[in-house]
Amino acid sequence: MAAGPELPALDGVRVLDATHGITGPLAGMVLGDFGAEVIRLAAPHDPDDRTRPGAVQWHRNKTVVPPERGPSLAADADLVLTCDSATASALGLPLDAEPPAGVVHLHLPLWREDLDLDPLTRDRMVAAEFGAARRQTSFSGGPVDAVYPFLSCMQGVWGATAGIAALVERARRGRGQRVVVDPLHGSMVTTITTMLVSPDEPLPDTTVGPGGPNPTFGTYRCSDGDWLFVGALGSKFQDLLFACLGVADIVDDPRIRNVRERLYTPDNRGWVRARLTEAFLTRDRPAWLAVLAEAGCPASPVGDRDHWLDHPQISALHQRLELDDPLVGPAVVTGVGADLSRGARRRHTARRFADYATWAPRRRPRTAPLPSEGRGPLAGITVVDLGTVLAGPYAGMLLASLGADVLKVETVKGDELRLRGYGIARGQRGLGIDLRHPDGYAAFLRVVAGSEVVLDNYRPGVLDRLRIDDTTLRRVSPDLVTTSITGYGATGPLGGHPGYDPVVQALAGIMKAQGGPDEPVFSTLAINDVTVACLAALGTCAALYQRSVGRGGQHVSTSLATAATFMQSGELVRYAGRPPAGTGGRDFPGPSTASRFYACADGWVRVHGIDEALVPGLPTLTSDEVVELVTAAGGAATRARDFREVVDDPDLLADGHVAELVWPDGNSTFLPHRLAEFSAHAPYDVLRATGHGEHSRELLAEAGLAPHEIDRLIEAGAVVVGEPMHSVVGVGYR
Repeated sequence: MAAGPELPALDGVRVLDATHGITGPLAGMVLGDFGAEVIRLAAPHDPDDRTRPGAVQWHRNKTVVPPERGPSLAADADLVLTCDSATASALGLPLDAEPPAGVVHLHLPLWREDLDLDPLTRDRMVAAEFGAARRQTSFSGGPVDAVYPFLSCMQGVWGATAGIAALVERARRGRGQRVVVDPLHGSMVTTITTMLVSPDEPLPDTTVGPGGPNPTFGTYRCSDGDWLFVGALGSKFQDLLFACLGVADIVDDPRIRNVRERLYTPDNRGWVRARLTEAFLTRDRPAWLAVLAEAGCPASPVGDRDHWLDHPQISALHQRLELDDPLVGPAVVTGVGADLSRGARRRHTARRFADYATWAPRRRPRTAPLPSEGRGPLAGITVVDLGTVLAGPYAGMLLASLGADVLKVETVKGDELRLRGYGIARGQRGLGIDLRHPDGYAAFLRVVAGSEVVLDNYRPGVLDRLRIDDTTLRRVSPDLVTTSITGYGATGPLGGHPGYDPVVQALAGIMKAQGGPDEPVFSTLAINDVTVACLAALGTCAALYQRSVGRGGQHVSTSLATAATFMQSGELVRYAGRPPAGTGGRDFPGPSTASRFYACADGWVRVHGIDEALVPGLPTLTSDEVVELVTAAGGAATRARDFREVVDDPDLLADGHVAELVWPDGNSTFLPHRLAEFSAHAPYDVLRATGHGEHSRELLAEAGLAPHEIDRLIEAGAVVVGEPMHSVVGVGYR
């Protein structure tokens, strides 16, 4: 198929944004960033909608009109965004009926839409109810209030991804549908690396401090009082770290005996961390960063988020934009979450207020829709996932949850995190193949020829060395979409450097903001890894839409540094007079006496709007009693549940949010299941993790290789054939 004119991926798509808060406006921003025409309805019931600092960012590229214009605009929109049932009904999109033919209705419901809550408080309630707050490590082991609305942001960007996937299906099959991504979906997509519960195993101990359980993978104060993060995972980097610090004897200690897993057992991590703490206090931070960099050990300063947009790497990634906003004047905002190679980089504009706006005239196609197939809107699309460790495999899993046929392509040795990372690499079929073997390489190209997407998270330069770069693969499949995840991109002062989620957390100021004046806080959520995976899926879906309307394939790129910028979009906005973004503190319980976590007789409760006179009596009440008391007084409250409580919830098991995965050996794990709902697709069985090379024979046969060719590849060691993954006991990545 010949490539068309260089247009933005979503050029010609009409979006009506009828949402408020954070999630919906952010989703609308994402759609506008990729070229959709977005008209937004003003939200008079949300008095801070216009003045919220993040609105400068989230309402860019939108025309804002009075809400009474909604019904007429909805009638001719391609995609309508809503966040509450009353607005959906007023726009002719009641939640108990299918949307009109050809319309994609993306519904991003609020948590408890009946409550009048500011969006950050609503996000904190979601974190309490669905387990994220209880999973953050701390000194006390109690729930921690996040200063960032990560769950709401993820609900928005994942919702936009699912909405674009539905547009892909509409372009291919002529069918609209309703897409629902609710707060629990957003929470699960964010917390999936840790939301894995084995019936017979205890949940992880969270009383290990804000630096996490692994002393070689955490934060340390230096002699000048400044903090750094050191990312010494694995024996190679641990040996480098210990040598730099002069504590190489640690591994020979009889309590360790060179068994690296013993470094972070409950009996050892305290004294190991104390040795490292003492060593780091002997030099200032610049000296240690220089020593560690020369040795090749991953490390980063714990930076200030207020300086992040000034980092030269941010400019290299086009992550700093300037707008002239009609309400606040000149403003600095963050960039687009994924970069697409085809289509001119759009010139972003500030929000525009108008009394009237309408869509340009056009004819809606009248072709009869084809029936939907598969488990999601990307059914019939094949993705070759070369990803390793976390972000790459998880991006593939997200695409699989949207219905794509995802092939997990591993080396003959296998992905080093395939066991611990089983929860983020499900729904794929496995192929073990040696791309350095001439026959293995030739067989891989035949697999690519029958695919629509190739995904990787290699460092810049690796694809060229393996001869699987975009240009080479496009010779095999001209309309291919290739997607790459890196640490910092390929250009700029950090371009080409390896990237690690917490190293970027530290550098971008996320750790310092959560810790406030106290110790920096290492987010247990692996926030940059999960976000960059979602951004990769987002960019891939946008590129697939452009491909599905006849404008050819292209290359998609995103990075951990981009993810760290994207997830702080509301906090990083700058303009004259902007109120400061919030910060946390030691085991941060919440911003005020009236809005925070409190211990009660059977656990913890997150309350908002409580009368201070009620606080002394809370420890004697059960969580149910506290919720009833606070609610009766006009406030809001919810029990702070841990992940076991969430996955054991019979309602969530029944509606498919969570599921029990039964392994071949009879053991089981409870984990996230359906990550979105599509009205055109029936529920599907729980996604499973593939064994190493489990499907090698069938995938090569589907690529056109004859049985004797496959046998020859196996005999030569160029292809591995394996068994299903039997059982994994444990709770995942962190």
